[in-house]
Amino acid sequence: MLQWSKGFENTGRLVTFPAMNHPLVGHSEARRRLADSVRNNRLPQVILVTGPEGVGKQRLALWLAQLMMCERPGGEPCGECRPCRQVLGLSHPDLHWFVPIQRPKAGEADRQVDEAAELLSEAIAARREEPLYPGADGMASHPIASARLLLRRASLTPVQGGRKVFVVGEADRLVPQEGSSDAANALLKFLEEPPADTWIVLTTTEPERVLPTIRSRAVPLRLARLPDAEVRGFAERSLPDAPRGAELDALVRHADGAIGRLLEGGEGAGKAAQDARALLDAVTSGGGARFERSLKQPPWSARGAFTDLLDALAAELAGRARESAPKGKSAPFVAALERVQAARAEAQGNVNPQLLLASLAGELSEVL
Repeated sequence: MLQWSKGFENTGRLVTFPAMNHPLVGHSEARRRLADSVRNNRLPQVILVTGPEGVGKQRLALWLAQLMMCERPGGEPCGECRPCRQVLGLSHPDLHWFVPIQRPKAGEADRQVDEAAELLSEAIAARREEPLYPGADGMASHPIASARLLLRRASLTPVQGGRKVFVVGEADRLVPQEGSSDAANALLKFLEEPPADTWIVLTTTEPERVLPTIRSRAVPLRLARLPDAEVRGFAERSLPDAPRGAELDALVRHADGAIGRLLEGGEGAGKAAQDARALLDAVTSGGGARFERSLKQPPWSARGAFTDLLDALAAELAGRARESAPKGKSAPFVAALERVQAARAEAQGNVNPQLLLASLAGELSEVL
């Protein structure tokens, strides 16, 4: 893939396509199979791409969109035609990339959809500027407003080329929400019978946490970890101030076959997830365990580690909500998730984390 910084003439004005500066690395067998399916008109309309975190699932989905939009496709997108440039610049009008966002604050459904569109636009603009993006905030999800927005865009006629491609990153964050059955059922109907001009690529690290009703409608495609040599080559070519020697060796070992892990800050995310599970265990065990955990929280670190804990707690609750949804038992986890979201917003102010965590623990014990 090439970087593109030049514009070109279109209807008398200069149009510039910002570049996605980093190419898709590896996964040659999956790319070959997808290219064969596109060439023979056998590509499934709903695909669920799974694999380790940071291995390139969403990047593969964008590569597939580029291949489908390309004017001169072969085993790979040509990278030079107008649609290829547009996809690389995340500006193709028929490419719709949905990523987890914060739940819209507006009350009216139509206003929520408009707010979701704005939040998505901001997220994609950030990824356009920095293609090596971190994972989504732990409080983010695909709210029902995003589902409504997706359905609205799916009903439109393709602007150019006759195909629409929807990429839904981190599809395991499609959170069940009470009172939203109409939109949820409409989304499932859409996935079961997409329009003939529409393809949907869902991605997830944890397929078991994708709603079973969605998982059953998709054809799975699993991506394996990349060889260390490919991770090393990417680091040397693409990372600013890439390390050398033993430092690079350590970085490649930490990545463990996933380019996304090159950008991680180490063990912080794993510790936050562990602390979140311990807090939930303390809450559900009753007694004074939850208050003991609150007292272990340093009193004046509302930002940083404390918000990491709240983010991890939200992610854990959302996962449990999805797992329990088929049994009709997701309501307590959804209610708990709302309490955590409120605490996360309060944590941005001048608060004592010990007191906030103690209060949150009490609220969680009431709903779980």
